[in-house]
Amino acid sequence: MDNATPHEPNASDEASADRRHISRKGLLKAAIVAGAAPLLAGGGVALARDSAAPNGSGGLLDPTPQCDDGDDPTPPQMEGPYFKPNSPRRNSLVTPGTPGVPLTVSGYVFGRACRPISGALLDFWQADTNGAYDMARYAFRGHQFTGPDGAFSLTTVVPGLYPGRTRHIHVKAQAPGGRILTTQLYFPNEPRNNTDALFDPRLLMNVRSVGNGRQGSFDFVLDVAQTPGPTDPPTNPPTDPPGGTWAPGTSYRAGDRVTYGGVAYRCRQAHQSMTGWEPPNVPALWERG
Repeated sequence: MDNATPHEPNASDEASADRRHISRKGLLKAAIVAGAAPLLAGGGVALARDSAAPNGSGGLLDPTPQCDDGDDPTPPQMEGPYFKPNSPRRNSLVTPGTPGVPLTVSGYVFGRACRPISGALLDFWQADTNGAYDMARYAFRGHQFTGPDGAFSLTTVVPGLYPGRTRHIHVKAQAPGGRILTTQLYFPNEPRNNTDALFDPRLLMNVRSVGNGRQGSFDFVLDVAQTPGPTDPPTNPPTDPPGGTWAPGTSYRAGDRVTYGGVAYRCRQAHQSMTGWEPPNVPALWERG
């Protein structure tokens, strides 16, 4: 892999109808909001460049399925002919006069244990609203780093169409010191999704219309080893919450035991319970017995 000079990060919908259960990754996202998820920190992130690998894949590893309990691992895709290295560092690719339908894309970058990755590189490039790529300069190109919570946000416009392709956004994702995942993000309900040979439904963003623009979201899972958090081992001895019956709004610790629907469960990970996270629905948090 041909890396550029390392850059240090600053400290600075329609949802898919088939996602009917809460995944482990979704639970970790909720924990991020609550400030409860440990992060994978690191340095030495290199700006994504063309790969020396024979298949042009960026030397990437397939993301592990260990984080796949309802959310597909992020699959790779071809780089295409329009990538340029050394894009400017920015999370907005537009100015007030930029033509096109405004679009924001946000989400998180996770590792193999579904924990967010701080300082991960995301290098985006796309066509403008007319379907053209700027090869002379760096219009609609930019890289950024995930924040301390593993989050990213991109401000751009909906890319236009050009012959043979559906709407898409290119991205290279790289954990600090890790290998590059090269892939593409797609829009739901696009007619050309059915005829684009590269289209992969696993790479669909969740997209909704907001005012005169659109908001998209997508979470990346990279092949990065992560160790369990300090709350994962059970407490010794296990403790019982008040009443011993599961209830929303309760702070549970690993090892706590509850009953729900007449069945006993043991807490796997410390968390704040909420409606929809009942023990039968979230095996990542509760096990029977």
